[in-house]
Amino acid sequence: MLVTLADVLNLFELSALGPDTFEGTQPDPPNHHIVGGQIAAQALMAASRTVQGRHPHSLHVYFLRRGDARSPVRFEVARLRDGGTFSSRRISATQDGEVLMEGLASFTTGVVSAAYQRTMPSAPPPESLTPIEEQLAPYAEEFGGWWVDERPFDVRYVDPPPRIAMDSAEQAGPVSRIWLRARGVIPEDLVLNSCVLTLQSALTPVETTLGPMRKSQYDISALLDHTVWFHRPADFSDWLFYEQTSPAGVAGRALATGTIYNRAGDLVCSAAQEIYFPPPRV
Repeated sequence: MLVTLADVLNLFELSALGPDTFEGTQPDPPNHHIVGGQIAAQALMAASRTVQGRHPHSLHVYFLRRGDARSPVRFEVARLRDGGTFSSRRISATQDGEVLMEGLASFTTGVVSAAYQRTMPSAPPPESLTPIEEQLAPYAEEFGGWWVDERPFDVRYVDPPPRIAMDSAEQAGPVSRIWLRARGVIPEDLVLNSCVLTLQSALTPVETTLGPMRKSQYDISALLDHTVWFHRPADFSDWLFYEQTSPAGVAGRALATGTIYNRAGDLVCSAAQEIYFPPPRV
C-alpha cells in the first residue's frame, strides 16, 4: 500500500534498461497484488521518457494479467508517431515475459483555442467533512488496520464510503463524490502531475459500481481497463473534487466514469474504467 506521498513519487523513479525500455517497482502489499492505477501511471511515465517538449493529454490501458509486486515490471515503449502537434506511444508492461498491461499514450504541444466545460457539481466544502480515517475508525480492527492506515492524500467523502454503506439498510447508489488533497508537496512538473492524476483517477471509481452490482469490497473484482484525459494541471496542494458515477452494469461488467475539478471549478481531468465481477465459483 502507498502510505506516504514519498511512496507515490518513488513509483515514478524508473530505471532505464536500454533504448525505450524501463523498469519499475511497487510497494508489496500482503496479497502481493499490483494495483492497476500504479502500473498505468508508471506506464505513462515510461512513455513520457521517450517524448521531448510535449506533455500527456490522454492514456488508454488494458490490464491483461495480475502482476506480482515482489518482482519489478518491465516497460517497453514503441514510438508510433511524432506529428506536428501530437506524439503517440505504445507501452507494454511485462513480468517474466508475460504481458500484464498494454497501453497507448498521446502527448501534445498544446494549441490556443476556444474552451468550454461542464459546470462543476455543487458539493459541501471539504472542511465540513470528516477525514476518511476518522469515518472508518470503528472498523480499525479489520484487515490489520488497513482502513485507518496513513494515506498519501487527505480524502473526504461527500457520500458514505463503501465500508460504511455496507452496514446501511439502504442500497448504495451509483455515485461517489470525494474531495482529496496531497499530504505533502508534489513537484511542479506536467508529466509527474499527469502520472499522479492517473493513479488517483483509477483508485476509487469501482466504488460507484458496488451497490448497483450487489457487491461489497470483499467480493473479487478485476479492473479491465482505464482511460484518462488530461485537461489542466492539478494543484495537489489544494482540494480537488472527484465526482464518480456508474452509468451501466451488464454481464458481470460495470462501467465507471469520473471527473476531477479544482477548487475554482475548472475541469482537471476525465476518466473511465470497466470492472469485472466474476461469478461465484461452484
